[in-house]
Amino acid sequence: MWDSFPVNPGHVLVIPRRHLADYFALTQEEKEAIWHLVDAVGERINQDFRPQGFNIGINVGAAAGQTIFHVHMHVIPRYTGDVADPRGGVRWVIRARAPYWKDIE
Repeated sequence: MWDSFPVNPGHVLVIPRRHLADYFALTQEEKEAIWHLVDAVGERINQDFRPQGFNIGINVGAAAGQTIFHVHMHVIPRYTGDVADPRGGVRWVIRARAPYWKDIE
C-alpha cells in the first residue's frame, strides 16, 4: 500500500492482514511473509523509482512513534540529496544521539 503521507516518492507500507499492534506478537510465519513482501516491494520500487538506498522500519509502541496501532513496515526509498547528510539513518529518531561518528572522528 502506498503511504498516504510519503517521506519520499515510492514510500510503501507492508501491512499484515491480522490486526495486531505489536510486531513482536506476530507469528514466525507472519514475520517471514512480511519480509518476503518487503523483498518484492523493494524490487518493484527499484524498477519504478531507481532509488540509491532504502530505510526499512517498524514503529512498535507509542514511545517509538507508532500512531497507527496495526503492525506495518515502512519501505522508504532514499535518493542522493534528499537530505543534506544522511549519515546515521534511523539513528535520527533520537536526535541528540544520531551523530555517533562525531565521538569516533
